[in-house]
Amino acid sequence: MQVESIFLLRRRFAVPILSSGLLFAALVGCHRPPSPDVMATVNGKEILRSEVEKYYKANLGDNPQEPSPEQANIVRLGVLRNLIDDEIIQQRAAKLNLTATDEDVNAKLTEMKTPYTQEQFDKQLQQRGITLDDLKREIRHSLTQNKLLNKEIESKINITDGDINSYYKAHKADFNFIEPRYQLAQVVASAEPAAQPGSMQSKAPNEADAKKKIQALYNRLRSGEDFGAVAIQFSDNANNASNGGDMGFIYESSLRSDSEAFNAISKLKPGEITDILPMYDSAGPGRHIGAYAVYKLIAREPAGQRELSDPRVQQAIHQLLHENHAQLLKNAYFEMLHDQAKTRNYFAEQILKEGAK
Repeated sequence: MQVESIFLLRRRFAVPILSSGLLFAALVGCHRPPSPDVMATVNGKEILRSEVEKYYKANLGDNPQEPSPEQANIVRLGVLRNLIDDEIIQQRAAKLNLTATDEDVNAKLTEMKTPYTQEQFDKQLQQRGITLDDLKREIRHSLTQNKLLNKEIESKINITDGDINSYYKAHKADFNFIEPRYQLAQVVASAEPAAQPGSMQSKAPNEADAKKKIQALYNRLRSGEDFGAVAIQFSDNANNASNGGDMGFIYESSLRSDSEAFNAISKLKPGEITDILPMYDSAGPGRHIGAYAVYKLIAREPAGQRELSDPRVQQAIHQLLHENHAQLLKNAYFEMLHDQAKTRNYFAEQILKEGAK
């Protein structure tokens, strides 16, 4: 491209007037297809094959069985779509000056490293197949997305008393509990691989390290650290870590399915925590899944009707309405961002082209 531009610059002095046809041809010649290393573009920003392959390998984990070419490309398409969506979000955040700062990233990194020795932390990075710079990039993107959603979504949600009253009237029977319930929170250390490439969850590479992690976290909890803060920073359960490990209310009959956990939890007073407990596969009772947890009893409720005047009922309804409204707005917001972005998926085009032969 540079050689061609210099050539045209020199020709300008020899030929003062360039015809419109030749000018058009010269401009078109500058818009060449991307190199084979470019798998997609988002508003001109390239997503390279090396990045897709890095998260593709992380997705496979330690699975010794190689997927078929078709299965492998299905995974790559999913990884690429996630990278495209993430790039769209990062660009919008940058436009609004909401990109996480180096100070934000370093503070979060320090939190993540706290339960581990440097050797254990380096081992986790090696197990995931990423470098420290890769992890910092993931942290920055996650914090940036949170800042964007807080500004564009969370700040605009307003749940009124009228909303809560209306929901209670329509769902009053849902607050008539036929058996006792336990509101629990948990901190989890797991040796299972992260569910998605680029996950913020710093899971241990094996069961032995998971036990070391949960022991370190248990010691912090016993020393008086806030349970919710520890869960947010370190718990490996992505479903509730962001909520301080809050599992919501669980009926006693469900809790009894894990007799060891029930025996420990049933002895607690609200605010107390269990010892370290192993976690089992709900689909296969008795099968340990290489994960450990510490539970906190937030509240224990007897059977019976709960009235709207109960603050816990109001809080539960408020949280439910907020989460539902936030999810709806997030889905709509992401669709809008995608519609406004100029994206091109060269990898998908290549697959379709080869499949049509």
